[in-house]
Amino acid sequence: MTNDFLMPRVLGRSGLTVGRLGLGSSYGAPAGAYEQAFERGCNYFYWGSARRKGMGEAIRHLASRHRDKIVVVLQSYSRHGLLLGHRIESGLRGLRLDYADILLLGWHNRPLSPRLMEGALQLQQRGRVRHIAVSGHDRAMFQQFARDLRLQVLMVRYNAAHRGAEKEAFPYLERQGEPKAGVVCYTGTRWGTLIDPRNTPTGVRTPTAVDCYRFVLSNTDVDVCLTGPATAEQMEANLKALELGPLSEEELQWMRKVGDNVHRLTARSSRNPFMQREQ
Repeated sequence: MTNDFLMPRVLGRSGLTVGRLGLGSSYGAPAGAYEQAFERGCNYFYWGSARRKGMGEAIRHLASRHRDKIVVVLQSYSRHGLLLGHRIESGLRGLRLDYADILLLGWHNRPLSPRLMEGALQLQQRGRVRHIAVSGHDRAMFQQFARDLRLQVLMVRYNAAHRGAEKEAFPYLERQGEPKAGVVCYTGTRWGTLIDPRNTPTGVRTPTAVDCYRFVLSNTDVDVCLTGPATAEQMEANLKALELGPLSEEELQWMRKVGDNVHRLTARSSRNPFMQREQ
């Protein structure tokens, strides 16, 4: 498996071809920034719970010309099949799309309920969504999710401060004789705490957002790392991660050192509402 960040990946058993940086909707970058990112290979558009105008405009414009190349993800936190359908239909109408490439069942730390899964499968059978994904914070649950072939994509929290997925999730993603689920990672900057100089050990360089994304993508188990730029300038800066490619072993050790310090300093902040956000 190549780890050249400029090369697209097949997103596991979904069969979708995706760029390595995924684009989040929550932070307000303008439509033009998203369209420029698409031209540079970023085709994974995560239309999450906080839906900003710029990404919506970009999806509508790009889908009118490149629907077969753009991957649109609609997320729902619904726990009931009927409400799930309403949420997805509303999202499709807003984007003027006939279908979503991926339905993301958001924030599940327990097994998916049969009724919810039935609702998701009905949307899939009707052609309103093509693939089903799940996200959550309980890494051990992904061992079970990975065995469920109805789930084509797994969205896992992973960054230099939260590296537990390396032992609790990633080793269990591939089973003999079964196609592997695609892996999308979020919170690459750990809600900005990894790039905050106040959390960096004395005498150590503070990472940038690009360093954080490169750390995530340097793990060969990861297909896509989400980024959430708020401005066109941030989008341009974040795209440099694709050109720079994987971190060296020395750089990985540096990022782990910073991550360990961030984890230690922020462990007592586990009730921080920002830690409950999917992106």
